[in-house]
Amino acid sequence: MAIQALPQPERPTIGVGFTATKRIGGAVVRNRAKRRLREAARLLLPVHGKAGCDYVFIARQGAAERPWPRLLDDVKSALIRLAAEDGARTQGDKRAGSPKPPSLPASAKDTTSTPDPA
Repeated sequence: MAIQALPQPERPTIGVGFTATKRIGGAVVRNRAKRRLREAARLLLPVHGKAGCDYVFIARQGAAERPWPRLLDDVKSALIRLAAEDGARTQGDKRAGSPKPPSLPASAKDTTSTPDPA
């Protein structure tokens, strides 16, 4: 599972999207992985998400079978990491007086968690 974030300061809401490629399995597996990520996002984005950001949840191999507590923990830690990176970048911009970042900020980096041993 990976999460990417892109600040959208002109919008006060949290945007969210979900994706799964054919590499993780057939339609049934992809849909199950996305359903699980949707539920994790529903539970955790209001607490750990940042208003004015768009988040994309990318299902990885094993997301459909990962134990629910581990999946929630992965999503939570990824959201916390993204918020910390965004906060550090924002503080750096204020101190250095640098211009706005490019269209894809450092906080949009892949935050892939460790895969399940299978």
